[in-house]
Amino acid sequence: MSEIKITKENFNNEVVKSNVPVLVDFWAPWCGPCRMLGPVISEIASENPNIKVGKVNVDEEPELAAMFGISSIPTVISFRDGQAVRSSVGVRSKQAILSMVNA
Repeated sequence: MSEIKITKENFNNEVVKSNVPVLVDFWAPWCGPCRMLGPVISEIASENPNIKVGKVNVDEEPELAAMFGISSIPTVISFRDGQAVRSSVGVRSKQAILSMVNA
């Protein structure tokens, strides 16, 4: 599965109502560390069909960024049953990000 572009319009359906764990990557195109993390997020999306992976461009979706108090990017938040359960800031290994979902 590929990443889903998450917006304030589809957030409820794609994240809150999801029946599988969701990883959301808050990023921006001008952010160097975000560009480093991007391929890792893409790999997780393609290798883990049991996880929904979404990306939020913080420049395009400032309301979502504010809703989760995003002050540094990249920030990855894992959701289960519509609730944010874990988050990490900065570039992390694929294993570290996957452990957020499987914890």
